[in-house]
Amino acid sequence: MADVSFNLNQYSGLIETIYDLSQSKSVWYKPLQALRDCFAANYVTLILKPTFEEEEEELGLMIAIGSGISAEKKVQYLPYRYHITPFNNQQPDTVFTVDDLMDEEAWEQSTYRKYWCANVGVYHVMSVDIATRDGGIVKLRITRPESEPNFSNEEKVLCQMLVSHLKRALDIHQQLDRSNSLGTMYNEAISRLSIATVQIDESGRILEQNVFANELLTLEDGLKVQGGKLTAHYPNDNRELKQLIQNSFKMVRESDRPILPEAMSIARPSGEVNLGVVVEVIPSPAWENSIGQGKAVVYIRDSVAKSQASSHVAKKIFGLTTAETALTLELANGLSLEEAAERLNIRRNTARAHLRSIFSKTGVRRQTELVRILLNSVAPLACNDADVGI
Repeated sequence: MADVSFNLNQYSGLIETIYDLSQSKSVWYKPLQALRDCFAANYVTLILKPTFEEEEEELGLMIAIGSGISAEKKVQYLPYRYHITPFNNQQPDTVFTVDDLMDEEAWEQSTYRKYWCANVGVYHVMSVDIATRDGGIVKLRITRPESEPNFSNEEKVLCQMLVSHLKRALDIHQQLDRSNSLGTMYNEAISRLSIATVQIDESGRILEQNVFANELLTLEDGLKVQGGKLTAHYPNDNRELKQLIQNSFKMVRESDRPILPEAMSIARPSGEVNLGVVVEVIPSPAWENSIGQGKAVVYIRDSVAKSQASSHVAKKIFGLTTAETALTLELANGLSLEEAAERLNIRRNTARAHLRSIFSKTGVRRQTELVRILLNSVAPLACNDADVGI
């Protein structure tokens, strides 16, 4: 039997390990192993992600640790067939054992025990179906072999005490996962608009940057990385950029109201149109003393960069043919009709015919209007054609 006479330090350590679960997608092993040690179990499993597809088996994902899993793998991910278990439809968030559902003879004769549990050395089972905030169920199973004693009432009480913490940890895990996914989607949307983003600290040191920022800074045409910091090419611009960053942080700390982002123009040695730069400080909690530790996002727009609009989406939303879409995108990238015709290897008269058809379908009369409606449409926000194999 497991020793359930925990002291406060041991209990605190177990709770801390459980909350590690909420912070990463890859830390299943530590909390499950802590539960295994706590209850002297041979296996501990979590059963996730049920799917309910018509005319197919109901499958879940089982995350398992235990004596039959190699030390190299530590955690094993297996399909779980819901229809064969007798533990379905139990009261959520309530710990139960086999004894609560059936007598010993019924358990020993059950198909589930004989053809599933017996093959992996599982006899005693303590379970709880944890209801998550989004309405899902995560099934926790803690098991022992027949040679070990059954789970005691004290162990069931301890497991019940842990349920609320497991529940919160799983809810936090889901919320963080969704938040991270949403943040990734926003970052990708910004990238599709050809906006370079650089995350910096108060000293201007670069913490993160997206792919467009990496390309732009590599060119060193107006902005570059020097000593790990975001730096303007010309000294006057660089002084203004430093002052802009300092003022942005200062205003956010000293004001209790939202502050409009600060902006400036950066000259380019190539002679191309200046880069537009906006600095926006990432808000910190009001109680946090983050002087010197704040972060900001620098948005950089290259006005002469090519549009990343998806031809697949542009074709759909404007009802254009493939040839008409290709011409529209070349015009959006700043080419004249003659230059676009040459780029697409078509006759000028053909390009003019395409343009007349495009005007008719989009309801515009000038190329400038056509470019405006394309760049203001959702086409630049859609996945790049290369990403979807178009």
